[in-house]
Amino acid sequence: MSDVITPCDEEWLTPSETAEVVNVAKQTLANWRALGTGPSYSKLSKGRGGRIRYRRHDVLAWLAERKVAA
Repeated sequence: MSDVITPCDEEWLTPSETAEVVNVAKQTLANWRALGTGPSYSKLSKGRGGRIRYRRHDVLAWLAERKVAA
């Protein structure tokens, strides 16, 4: 993966959008947040129902870190 960040990479994604990018269920992302194992995210408001956003660049970097050589 390139170290160059494009304007698209700075896009902030909702959990639903992030689930599509990663190809997992939205609940899986919630589970990963609880376990601290998923991509980094920002919580925009307090409480259990607080708004969550993922930066596209962070999600793509997280995926690249999990690439397994065949």
